[in-house]
Amino acid sequence: MTTVFTGRIRPLAPAFDTEVEAVAVADGRVVALGSTAELTAQHPDADTVALDGWVMPGLIEPHGHPGYSSILLSHLVVDIRPVTLSDAAGVLSALKEAVATADGKAVFANGWDALLQRGLPEPRRAFLDDLAGDIPLVVIHNSGHSAYFNTAAEKAAGLDRNTPDPAGSRFGREADGELSGVAFEEAAVGQIIAPLLATAKAHLPEIFAGHLRDLSLRGITTVSDLTWNPEMNPLVAALQEKNLLPVRLRTYEMSRPGGLPAERGSEDPMFRQAGVKTWSDGSPWVGNIATSFPYLDTEATRGLGLEPHHIGQANYTADELLSIAEPYAAGGWQLACHVHGDLAVEATLDVYEQIITKHSLTDHRFRLEHCGAMTPAQFTRAAALGVTVSLFVDHITYWGEVLVDDLFGAEHGGAWADAGAAFAAGHRATFHNDGWVTPNEPFRNMAVAETRTTRSGFRMPGGTPVTRAQAVAAQTTNAAWQLFSEREVGCLAPGLFADFIVVDRDPVTVTAEELAETRVQATYLGGTRMP
Repeated sequence: MTTVFTGRIRPLAPAFDTEVEAVAVADGRVVALGSTAELTAQHPDADTVALDGWVMPGLIEPHGHPGYSSILLSHLVVDIRPVTLSDAAGVLSALKEAVATADGKAVFANGWDALLQRGLPEPRRAFLDDLAGDIPLVVIHNSGHSAYFNTAAEKAAGLDRNTPDPAGSRFGREADGELSGVAFEEAAVGQIIAPLLATAKAHLPEIFAGHLRDLSLRGITTVSDLTWNPEMNPLVAALQEKNLLPVRLRTYEMSRPGGLPAERGSEDPMFRQAGVKTWSDGSPWVGNIATSFPYLDTEATRGLGLEPHHIGQANYTADELLSIAEPYAAGGWQLACHVHGDLAVEATLDVYEQIITKHSLTDHRFRLEHCGAMTPAQFTRAAALGVTVSLFVDHITYWGEVLVDDLFGAEHGGAWADAGAAFAAGHRATFHNDGWVTPNEPFRNMAVAETRTTRSGFRMPGGTPVTRAQAVAAQTTNAAWQLFSEREVGCLAPGLFADFIVVDRDPVTVTAEELAETRVQATYLGGTRMP
């Protein structure tokens, strides 16, 4: 059965500013676009649905973490993120209340950020021991790149002074070798939150499905997961079987030293693996990104425990990263590497170039993720290698002043997440929100990339703004291409899936400030409205 949807439609094809009156949909795919009269004449038996608002392709989150996000944003975890609690007093009050009502059970909290929640104490083990006593307490940094824990949590996770540091990760240690109560990077953080992940298994059918519904309500119709746990595959299959999967999923398995790539599965348009995730360095908010320039010596950096003129280091050497990544690339998988510092970017491009040359790769679409301090010259080099980039422009929204005044200064902090330089170099760049780190707000991403202005109105002193066409493409057509899904989604064109959203304003013509406040009124996946 064919349905003709009518309204003010921005299909983003064949041109960005194209507007049509109607789109015909059959079997979940676009059949034709044109005037209402033309399409109803061509399909006289079609149902007609009038859409009240502006219609555009569904949004695509190219660097998400819905699996972990569904846990960290659930009732199982105390939400202390800066977007929820703006000051130190609120954070400490929430932790004390959680401990007081824990009834002996472990407490997990997510969102600690001393740079935005000024006045937080150093979260050393002694402080957390005093706060929680015998109740296991784990506090996850807002970046997800570190976690702090007390003695009871260390024991609950089965850790002690003899626990080795995982590859690419580490535990902080006292002078006598005892753990100091901090874990750095994914593998170490994963060990300290293992009890939470075990508890969450029983809740995943509810909280994961709920998180995906939330993404759908925000206008996201395709989302990737760059830290996918394959143990969740049966859950996704069950949702599919019940027709309860409200978004398309593109997953990336997490690389491991000595790891072997998964076998390629089906090309399921709803759920399939797209690539493999690797890491080069860490988080600017933790102090472990690999840069050619030092952190500033400020009250903020001293509060992070950084020595004057601190320079961060990568998690892996270039040789180590090559040995980890190459088997996955040789297995035919796209690589997506977390990088922030300019030295990390350069080392990762060196590794990518070796792999591309050795294996004579062409349309590989290897990815660089976040790209905080990536330079214009590096964007140009990446484009020449066929490497694509996804930028965390929302760092500007929340941490713009911090980047300039507290961490790196105007030269390096001011040009953070330089999306304009990426497009100028010829990239089909994309934007993302990185799961739980900042709210999923793709329209705000687009606006901030245009204005390079923080939520308080501070204009970044460096970097290059993007055009509206570039901004919208970053979370639609470009994101589809980056996920190898451009023949399925990204725009409204014959043969592609009818994934679209209805919004309350024209995304092509409104101001950047108005674009940021866009409201999604309805989401359609394959021509079916999502609840």
